[in-house]
Amino acid sequence: MKPLLACLLLFLTWLPSLSIAEEDVRAGALLEALDVRSFADKGEAISELAISEDPRTRYWLNALLDGSLQRTHEGRFVVVLNNRGRSWPVEDALTQEDLGEISRRELNRISINNSLRNQIRSLIAVADLYSEDLSLRRASAERLVGEVDEALAEFLAEHIEQETDRRVQQRLSLALAIYQLEQGELDAVAELHGSLNTDARIALSRAAAQEENPLLAQEAQAALSAIEQRLKMNRTAETLYFGLSMGSVLVLAAIGLAITFGVMGVINMAHGELIMLGAYTTWAMQQLLPGQPGLALLLSIPAGFMVSGLVGIAMERGVIQFLKGRPLETLLATFGISLMLQQLVRTVISPQNRTVVTPEWMSGSLVVNDALSLTLNRLYIMAFALLVFMALIYILRRTRLGLEVRAVTQNRAMARSMGIKATRVDMMTFGLGSGVAGLAGVALSQLTNVGPNLGQAYIIDSFMVVVFGGVGNLWGTLVAGMSLGIINQVIEPWAGAVVAKILVLVFIILFIQKRPRGLFPQKGRAAGD
Repeated sequence: MKPLLACLLLFLTWLPSLSIAEEDVRAGALLEALDVRSFADKGEAISELAISEDPRTRYWLNALLDGSLQRTHEGRFVVVLNNRGRSWPVEDALTQEDLGEISRRELNRISINNSLRNQIRSLIAVADLYSEDLSLRRASAERLVGEVDEALAEFLAEHIEQETDRRVQQRLSLALAIYQLEQGELDAVAELHGSLNTDARIALSRAAAQEENPLLAQEAQAALSAIEQRLKMNRTAETLYFGLSMGSVLVLAAIGLAITFGVMGVINMAHGELIMLGAYTTWAMQQLLPGQPGLALLLSIPAGFMVSGLVGIAMERGVIQFLKGRPLETLLATFGISLMLQQLVRTVISPQNRTVVTPEWMSGSLVVNDALSLTLNRLYIMAFALLVFMALIYILRRTRLGLEVRAVTQNRAMARSMGIKATRVDMMTFGLGSGVAGLAGVALSQLTNVGPNLGQAYIIDSFMVVVFGGVGNLWGTLVAGMSLGIINQVIEPWAGAVVAKILVLVFIILFIQKRPRGLFPQKGRAAGD
């Protein structure tokens, strides 16, 4: 390892002049040195290549790392672009000129072992520390954590002072502290104190197990105890985040039901299928706009609302209006409609689940620290649920339809006597609630596969949210949905998904024994009906 470390330091010294090109003869000789049987000789050749000042060095090292640097029977070095089929497209390793396709039998791969792979990765990582691209420098600093040796430690100690990005500085300091702790330096414990990085915790655990250095072991154990407390806090924050995201889904699924149930008193068992139609609308939009998942998702928001809303209006006009005041018949009728909608989807589309592509801007996660990251799709869904909620609050508080809905909800007979057409309000309200169910389906398509049974998983939870929050009260639905989401997420890890559902149901049953009207009961003359 000593010759390699010396070459690495020399490489770092000469790195600013890497933009000066060498003659192809010199470059060819460097590549020639790689095509030997001895892995030790290859290691020396790789080190020579790293300090060669040739601007193509990183290109060759990457090709060597992924096995695409090969040599033809005539002795020409090429880089394989695609290794599928019998003939592979290649380009010249020196000039990067496209050479067309060459039979794989005419190529010999320059093989490397794991030790050489680690050597190449270290060289590439160190080279990237000098890149003007901040993302490359950050990725390089991440790769060096846990990979520092004696020579690299000396370099990092100097380079940290020159680095301008704070995040890169922190990562390099972490990498250096881990190495120093492995060498038994007590000051490194203070540097790693409170770090949530996995490599740092492993290094501290090893130090805490050392019997020959009791003082270091004691300090490392104290640092591990402090880290464990931070980890518990981060796990709690992660649980709350997943609980809130689950609660947001429940709010979206239940808020439309809260409107229709509160105004019309209809137990709509087809509400889950209206959610399913919104999800299938998102899938259909992506089929119409292939390769544009972001645009398709944005267009799915109004499209999903319209599709589910129109189906809801058709249900209300065709069936529900004739069953007013007969809750049992309404329940059975809507249950039959739900089965019909499921079978319609199975017949027209497919009984198989469909996958909706998540847009790039919703993929990935927001990294808070080494132990906590927030997935972006759930973050967007939480924001979307709040926007839908505020839009409904505005409609019910600031529009004529909202005024009529509140009047009919509080006292239907009095509203009729004041000239409000309760039949029209019922139709518009049912359409509004159904449209919101479609929006819930659009959001759910980003969390799970779309299938005919998608809505069945949320219909019972939606009714629990509505009953717990208070029938017809939007604020109650918001609080109940978020509360049940958090409660379920807290219980599920130690009780299991099924037992968690049962415990939540038992909690709601006990709760409505004390408060039959929920957290936020209705107001008005008809509230006690």
